[in-house]
Amino acid sequence: MKKLSALVVLIGLMGGVCEALAGPLPAYEGRRLFVSYCQLCHGVAGKGDGALAKRMHIHPADLTTTLRSRSDTILKKIITGEGRQTITGRDRHNLLSEAMPEWNNVFNDAQVEALIAYLRFLSTSRHQLMGDPEIGGDLYQKYCAVCHGEFGEGDGVMTKLVNIIPADHSNANEMNPISNDQLIDIIQAGKGQYMPAWKDILDQGEIEALVSYIRLLSN
Repeated sequence: MKKLSALVVLIGLMGGVCEALAGPLPAYEGRRLFVSYCQLCHGVAGKGDGALAKRMHIHPADLTTTLRSRSDTILKKIITGEGRQTITGRDRHNLLSEAMPEWNNVFNDAQVEALIAYLRFLSTSRHQLMGDPEIGGDLYQKYCAVCHGEFGEGDGVMTKLVNIIPADHSNANEMNPISNDQLIDIIQAGKGQYMPAWKDILDQGEIEALVSYIRLLSN
């Protein structure tokens, strides 16, 4: 018990260091762009039912279905409006909807790639985002990164000090079979000898935000 208590204290002390080191991940940054620029038309879940679309009487693409057959190269051209189809010559950005804006003067290449990463999450993930992943990201860097690593790869600094192998939150094959409810239970109650229970430190909303951030780590 003393060993576990000392571990939790060390996690708190080192969390600030990891928070300073961490940078935005593709799907995480892509969600921020989606919320700011795309959600009004495409809707929170990307189904094409956004508030602005209804008001303008337009029909944006349902991104949860139409993206599955599109390559990243095509999606980039759809988003930016740059490049034409080699067969029909039709503008790429109009491939999904006539009302689709061209974002080539708004997003740089890295932002387009991040947005595509988040769109892939919307179209393929079996798990919904329960809370705000931006809040979850801050909590993750403060409490989790010291063991699970800056990018969730299970390579945090504590693994070099203590013989532990934390879960790799960036591995979709490992994370997808675990439901949101199971993740909540693990975070609340702890698991094994070294995974602490956070139920007395994080409230339900914070844990749900943390789960949402973890989902984006593996996408």
